[in-house]
Amino acid sequence: MAGNWLPPAHLTGSGRPVFLPGEVECSLLSSVDLYSEETPNFPHLKSGLIILTTHRLIWVQESTPSPTAFFVPLSSINHIFSLKRSIKSMFASPRFRFQASLGEKGEKGLVVITLILRGKSDVDSFVEKFWEAWRNKGWLDGVKSGSGGEGEGERSGSGSGSGGDGGFAVRMPVVGVAGILRKEQEMWESTDKSLQDAFQDLNALMNKAKEMVTLAEKMRAKLLSGSTSQATGTNDEEIGTKEEMQELLLSVGIVSPVTKESAGALYHQQLSRQLADFAKIPLERAGGMINLIDIYCLFNRARGTELISPDDLLRACSLWEKCDVPVMLRKFDSGVMVIQSKNHSDDEVFTRIRSMVTTPDALRAGVTASDAAMTLGIAPAMAKEHLLSAEGKGLLCRDVSPDGFRFFVNLLQEIDADDIFLVKEYGIYHTWVKAVSVAR
Repeated sequence: MAGNWLPPAHLTGSGRPVFLPGEVECSLLSSVDLYSEETPNFPHLKSGLIILTTHRLIWVQESTPSPTAFFVPLSSINHIFSLKRSIKSMFASPRFRFQASLGEKGEKGLVVITLILRGKSDVDSFVEKFWEAWRNKGWLDGVKSGSGGEGEGERSGSGSGSGGDGGFAVRMPVVGVAGILRKEQEMWESTDKSLQDAFQDLNALMNKAKEMVTLAEKMRAKLLSGSTSQATGTNDEEIGTKEEMQELLLSVGIVSPVTKESAGALYHQQLSRQLADFAKIPLERAGGMINLIDIYCLFNRARGTELISPDDLLRACSLWEKCDVPVMLRKFDSGVMVIQSKNHSDDEVFTRIRSMVTTPDALRAGVTASDAAMTLGIAPAMAKEHLLSAEGKGLLCRDVSPDGFRFFVNLLQEIDADDIFLVKEYGIYHTWVKAVSVAR
């Protein structure tokens, strides 16, 4: 029924909305009802998450096993009602109303939509951001282009004019306390002007960074679509260049990073969902498991200037237990913490380790964490954790020497306790005896 009035919004695997090109998240509120008092057949959406962006007002139902989402385009809104302040409203949940041009089965009509904000959050801040997003009309391209240049030209023109007048003025020397005060005032004015110029440059840099991220997203989508459609007719050098370009573009940035200003009390919850979506590609490249420090560096680089602290990252990862996301936080016995895909299987890693330690060279001299890292294609620290886990399963034995740790295949499982000198003509023990004999 809701689909007849409101278009559905696409969600990621972790339940975050899939944003449109150039769309940025502005504010979030939890426990919000969306319905229409004047239109009886309009759906009543209860207790959902409201996400305000520059393009849409998205309502997400998170309590169901398969989350659903609908949205109201800000372009369809033609009037926003002011919040009513009364004694009765002090004891009830705040209500926010706006009028939009929506339609059932293709027939457009004006519908007054009411939002009941039941969550404990700053309603006035949400309404203010709603007004701002609606007035700015971020869904239109090129509306603001050229507006900033004129203002800057006027300011620069006025400044140059004043500077020209000041060049012909004769400044009389002032001594004593008045001179000291004048010098202090000039210094503060100079500092204030320098700060204004610096912040103008910083704002220009931030706007340019957003444009670069949008451009990178378009280039990445074009490369990904081109790699699937053009399966033949390319040489290895071109394929390698495309893969390198895709890796660079994937790490350029996140278009709409979750911030404390936009998410409020839902900051860590939404951050954990966005992190789960972001970790999908790095996990595929790392074989299903990646160090927590590595994902922290990659995630912060992708967020640009909206950096997060290690505590925020750890808290976001710990919330994955309560969310239905395809990744999980794992802590080894040594204390090393990693992010692991739920599809990752330790048995597959143990099979590769077992085939590695049963080669003739490994049977004679064993393997190190560096050897395992080269074979598994992961970092040495992660390879050591896998070797220690295999040792805990009884697959390996450890030899500690001044040269470090070396791991050998566990032969004790094939030795008969009643006749320890009996060597069977099959099995790893027989292969080990032959390898040692050849070495001598």
